[in-house]
Amino acid sequence: MSDMLLNLAASRAAGGTPCIASVCSAHPIVLEAALRHGVAHSALVLIEATCNQVNQDGGYTGLTPATFRAQVQSLAARCGLPPAQLLLGGDHLGPNSWTKLPAEAAMAKAETMVAAYVAAGFTKLHLDTSMPCADDPASLPETVIAARAARLAAIAEHTARAAQLPPPCYVIGTEVPPPGGARERIDTLEPTDPARAAQTIAAHRAAFAAAGLPDLMARVIALVVQPGVEFGTDNVVPYNQAASRALVRLLDSQPGLVFEAHSTDYQTPSALAALAQDGFAILKVGPGLTFALREALYRLDALEAALTPDRATPSLPEVMEQAMLASPGHWQGHYHGDASHQRLQRHYSYSDRIRYYWPDPRVQAAVTSLLARLGQAALPETLISQFLPMALDRVRSGALAAEPQALLLAAVADVLAGYPME
Repeated sequence: MSDMLLNLAASRAAGGTPCIASVCSAHPIVLEAALRHGVAHSALVLIEATCNQVNQDGGYTGLTPATFRAQVQSLAARCGLPPAQLLLGGDHLGPNSWTKLPAEAAMAKAETMVAAYVAAGFTKLHLDTSMPCADDPASLPETVIAARAARLAAIAEHTARAAQLPPPCYVIGTEVPPPGGARERIDTLEPTDPARAAQTIAAHRAAFAAAGLPDLMARVIALVVQPGVEFGTDNVVPYNQAASRALVRLLDSQPGLVFEAHSTDYQTPSALAALAQDGFAILKVGPGLTFALREALYRLDALEAALTPDRATPSLPEVMEQAMLASPGHWQGHYHGDASHQRLQRHYSYSDRIRYYWPDPRVQAAVTSLLARLGQAALPETLISQFLPMALDRVRSGALAAEPQALLLAAVADVLAGYPME
């Protein structure tokens, strides 16, 4: 585990503004961009996988914790990132993927998952047991949530000891935004009530002690709270420092903790800096990175259409549309309105449900073919100016190669550049 994570609170108490971006994505180009960003800035890179994305059953990526770790470590080595600069985390670890089962069966699956994450070398674990299972009431008491989190922590501790691995650090908290953004437009959002946040901390401290883990709170580095930021299908709720003042003051009475903020995608650099200043030292970002990647891929596709107006292959948006209509499970229920509006959302929504379709074999083939064709052509400056103007100055100065892969990596890195580093 990284000393930086353990020292986040101490750094803040000493007057610093520690901050690390938590990259929540399994897309190879996003991961490569994040790793190269770390190399360029000699910075720690935190890559996190969610419970439904990566688990013992493969998740929606088909990856187990061990295979995900192997892929990330291999890519990090190719990018030249020193092993000490790479951290792996697990997000929303709990029964979320199995809530249709009775609680005991779902928790047993969650235990197996947590053990797999720890055995694979993941050292930052967000324990999230806030979701009710099939035989639970609609809303779980804080004491039940904390007791289930302690149960998973006990498994994590046992697994680390048995494998002679360093003990993990933990993130707790039940004030978790919907993964991937809200399903409807939200114009305002209230930050977490400080009293509720304090209750969450107290409940977990008591649950850890009851489970025979009284010292575990020393390795709880952060509390997930709602800072009042979110994104929906077509709008972003920006951070409001004034509205979060009471919540931020809570950290004064919790010297070992910082806050972890989810759904920070699409916040401006100044808003991200304000979050870091206020103690939100771990800022999660995922859909915002794949959104930038999709934009860049669509721009490259449009550039090729201008370069080769008589091309015979279907456009990348056409291929994506076919894939999404053939398997609508990842976007239906998230996008609403008439057929025209749903089509726009499928491709351009901030929620970025399109990210689930990049692994589709048809889509992968279309992207590979597009990049191969563009890789054989000289990309005119004038077309880069037209379709990727944000990259033009760097291309003209020689800082960025006028090559498709480099342009894609730069588009993702530009998003990460908005996240403050200390």
